[in-house]
Amino acid sequence: MKMPRETIGFLMLLSVVHASVRPQKNFDLQKFAGRWYRVGLAYDSPGFVPYRSKLTISTGVVVPQETGNVNVTMWSLLSSGCKRKVYIYERTSVPGVFNYYSSRHRRMNDVTVVETNYNEYALVLKHRKLDKELSQVSLYGRTKKLRTDLMEKFRAYATALGFSKESILTPPSASKQNLKLSYEGVLITEVFKAVLDPFEF
Repeated sequence: MKMPRETIGFLMLLSVVHASVRPQKNFDLQKFAGRWYRVGLAYDSPGFVPYRSKLTISTGVVVPQETGNVNVTMWSLLSSGCKRKVYIYERTSVPGVFNYYSSRHRRMNDVTVVETNYNEYALVLKHRKLDKELSQVSLYGRTKKLRTDLMEKFRAYATALGFSKESILTPPSASKQNLKLSYEGVLITEVFKAVLDPFEF
C-alpha cells in the first residue's frame, strides 16, 4: 500500500525540523524546576483523535536531581480516582535536551525545551522514531492562563512543524476537584483535573 503524498511530505518535514531543533539558549534546569500546567498540545496521532474532546489542562512538577536527570510527576484524575505517574528524564550532553524511556514502545525518546522564559511559559518538543517519525509539541505555563501572544506563538510553531489546525489543541480547565498532592513530603493543595492520556507517547 502506497503512503499518501501528504503523509510522506509531513514525515519529511518532521525529520528536517527535528534535525534543526535547538534547545533554549543557556538552559537553566534549576530555574525550570517547579510546577507547570500544560495549556497547549499539538499531536496528530490517529489513536489520539477520539480523546481530543476529553483533553483538559494538566498539572505536573519538575524536580531536578543531583545527577542532572529530572523527575517529572504528573497527576491524572480518572473515574477510578487520582493517579500519579513519575517520568525520569535523563540528561544528555546538550542542556535542555533529555531522553526518557517509553515503557509502551520499549525505546528511548527525546524531549527538547525549545523556548522558555522560566517564569511564564515553555515550548517543549517530544520526538520519537518507531515505524515512523512522530512529534508532539506542548505549551506549558506557570499559570493556567497565558497571554494571547504566547498562545499564538505556540500555534505558529506547531503549524510550522506541519500540524493541522485540528491537531493543535488549547484545552479548557476541567471541573474543579479539591485534590491533595504529596511530593517528597510536601503537601500541596491544588484544584485541577489532569489530562486522561490514552497511551504514553
